[in-house]
Amino acid sequence: MPAMLEHTNLTVSNPDSTAAWMCDLFGWHIRWAGNAMEVGRTVHVGTDTHYLALYTQDAAAKGRESSYATIGGLNHIAIVTDDLEGIEQAARDRGFQVGQHHDYEPGRRFYFHDADNIEYEVVQYD
Repeated sequence: MPAMLEHTNLTVSNPDSTAAWMCDLFGWHIRWAGNAMEVGRTVHVGTDTHYLALYTQDAAAKGRESSYATIGGLNHIAIVTDDLEGIEQAARDRGFQVGQHHDYEPGRRFYFHDADNIEYEVVQYD
């Protein structure tokens, strides 16, 4: 059996509020929340098999450069849905700026940034 991605850990400004909009927008749930191992707070949000670990600490600072121009930078997180238009409208309703749209094999997609400037790609495969 090949290895499988279980989670990704992201530093965000407020893990609780980020998890809340993710639950609402993507239909996910909070798997765990509490103090981080060293310092700070972590919220695990996702499905029963895959999740994002949303982390913060008091000393966290916003990045200054484009992640696409930074080696080791996170460029975007892709979410698969069967209701692209519904999630796009829900993202707009929450005040997210929806950007690029692309329609190419094997599916359609759009992109948006959250309050921490993390880019999300939402894709629907045909």
